[in-house]
Amino acid sequence: MYIREIQAADNLAVGNLVQNVLMEMGAPKIGTAYSDPFLFNLFEEYSKPNTVYFVIEKNGKIFGSGGIGSIEVGSLEVCELQKMYFLPEVRGLGLGKKMIDICLDEAKKFGYKNCYLETMTYMTAAQKLYKSVGFQYLDAPLGNTGHSSCPVWMLCSLTKNS
Repeated sequence: MYIREIQAADNLAVGNLVQNVLMEMGAPKIGTAYSDPFLFNLFEEYSKPNTVYFVIEKNGKIFGSGGIGSIEVGSLEVCELQKMYFLPEVRGLGLGKKMIDICLDEAKKFGYKNCYLETMTYMTAAQKLYKSVGFQYLDAPLGNTGHSSCPVWMLCSLTKNS
């Protein structure tokens, strides 16, 4: 398995992966990444400046994904860890930590000072991983991501992890 940047040919597979994992987890379809209007055009969405999206691939199959996107909070110093999802067969193998490390390194290269994320309350394994790399809980969301069904908000300082 290896991590690489998304390609246009990956759009359908990644969109399906995100939706399938969200359905497996029992997440709502509205107010989550499930209904993002660009979900099946992630290559194009992450071709914009200061964004990047990665996939985990083995033998032509996509097993996971995640990326960094911009978020409007009045400053270009905050990015968001976005659409990080993994199929069950690759969870617990350390790929989540590896994906986060790659994403945060890219965020630093873009000049971001903080990284934000949103998740679901019951995604406790993911929250444990996020906390292990420096994310801390927030009392309220940052910006308007459109993910109103995600009640857990976290922020990581990228200057402390340099």
